[in-house]
Amino acid sequence: MTAASTPKGERRRQALVAAAAALLSEGGLEAVRHRAVAERAGLPLASTTYYFSSLDDLVAAAVEHQGRAELATGRARLDGLADQQRSAATVVELVLDLLLGPDSQDGGAEAVLLRYERLVGSPRRPYLAPLMRELSGELHDLLGEIMARCGMPVGRDRLLELVALVDGAVVYALIESDPDPRDAARRMLRAQLG
Repeated sequence: MTAASTPKGERRRQALVAAAAALLSEGGLEAVRHRAVAERAGLPLASTTYYFSSLDDLVAAAVEHQGRAELATGRARLDGLADQQRSAATVVELVLDLLLGPDSQDGGAEAVLLRYERLVGSPRRPYLAPLMRELSGELHDLLGEIMARCGMPVGRDRLLELVALVDGAVVYALIESDPDPRDAARRMLRAQLG
């Protein structure tokens, strides 16, 4: 048994992953650096290279941690839909939470910008491509379940059109320095879902 596979080692590894995910949320992919992660986790700098084979490995673990947490939150929201009103407005807000992140509810562009930087920046990091495809597929499946449970079933092609519509509205709002890209996406999605 190696030190990395002990309970203490696993706790340290998870602390590093959580710290890297927090940095990812706050500053994007470029914020995840060995020194910053170790400091955030309160661990020695050498622990980042002990528990992760490379910075790429650490970044991938952070992206997966963040993506899985977002999906878990979405699944919990889906489970809670049985007791909630299922109006088009409720569906729109839930879809936007999943696509833009719940932090986008504050009306600021920063959380949305960081999320889109992660998505757009991942093609420059080929090691992230398979993970991003996997997380994206799971997100689309979850969105389809939400739409169906809310009485608005859509096929895969229509779902991808709605996601592209949101993405386009957000990117345009960011280009125009719109202080609330979520609102721009909300207007477009509401027009489509009635």
